[in-house]
Amino acid sequence: MLIFSRSRDGGNPGRSVGLRIRLVLLAGALAVSGCATPRIPANVILRDAHNNGYVLAFDDRSETLASGGSEGRIRLWRLPDGKELAGWKAHTDSVQGLQFLDRDRELLSAAYDGTLARWKRDGTLLKRLQTPAPVTSLAVDEAGDLAITGHSDGHVRLWRLADLALMRDWRPHRGAVRAVAYHAADGQLASGGTDGRVFFWRRREEPRPLPSPPTDAQDLAFTPDGKSLLGSGWFKLFRWRLDDGQLQTLPTPHHGFVKSISLSRDGRTLASIGRQTDSAVYLLDAATGAPLKRFQPHELCGSFVRLSPDGRYLASTSDDASVYIWDLQHPLPEQTFFDKK
Repeated sequence: MLIFSRSRDGGNPGRSVGLRIRLVLLAGALAVSGCATPRIPANVILRDAHNNGYVLAFDDRSETLASGGSEGRIRLWRLPDGKELAGWKAHTDSVQGLQFLDRDRELLSAAYDGTLARWKRDGTLLKRLQTPAPVTSLAVDEAGDLAITGHSDGHVRLWRLADLALMRDWRPHRGAVRAVAYHAADGQLASGGTDGRVFFWRRREEPRPLPSPPTDAQDLAFTPDGKSLLGSGWFKLFRWRLDDGQLQTLPTPHHGFVKSISLSRDGRTLASIGRQTDSAVYLLDAATGAPLKRFQPHELCGSFVRLSPDGRYLASTSDDASVYIWDLQHPLPEQTFFDKK
């Protein structure tokens, strides 16, 4: 396992005593519950990558991982060894979305400061746009020249990637948008909000509600065939059949709400990360929610998880300020802990 700490010039100004105490108490609580025992250790741990890790994105070739944090920085990491390639202050508030563009030569970022920004890989700013409200989520269809953003004002907005011109503006939610998803082949959109509602529509339609899940949908993802929409909430996954809107709830091994999900390219498996009480990272059966693999949990609440396009890598980030990277082709051996008698 490789563990890297952040360089001083881009690091945290210092963690508070209160945070250290909470970290110790939470780690102890998880150890008692058994959730602190790692199963598959991370190949690379990037310590103090951000004040809090918020979002991740792999490039199309699965050679670079981008991360964004609550302090507004973007950082690029080489795969598989985790060497830092670039890093810059991109926004004045938390980065909420990242996407590689132009054959991995550029990045699009979205942030809670309300801006969309397009960058070269070295951090050179190409274009910045101030949107009407803080951005909470981002989906991108580069082939279709589209970016979809969810906002704190309940709006979902559609932008033309080429010039970041606003194309459509909907307001499906009475509260902030938690997640947006887009299925490029069918032009399907979905959003979930703090109002507990989930909407589904196509680009030239108005949003229509799907059956509300038992808890807020924290994240959303279309299945590759576009026939179903997956969501995550407290303990469970949600699966909407889009031809008739039927909702199915699936149990998971998580002990809190499932903050982020990422479907494999074939749609059979789904990576997930927990928040609140377990901070666990799993690979689940997308059809049943059953655990297939359990990975090393974070030390604090999980924020985001992503599978690489080629399926080789899994990455996660959390409030513990770190980024974990697993090489699924070369996993490290399971660690076993026991009490000495």
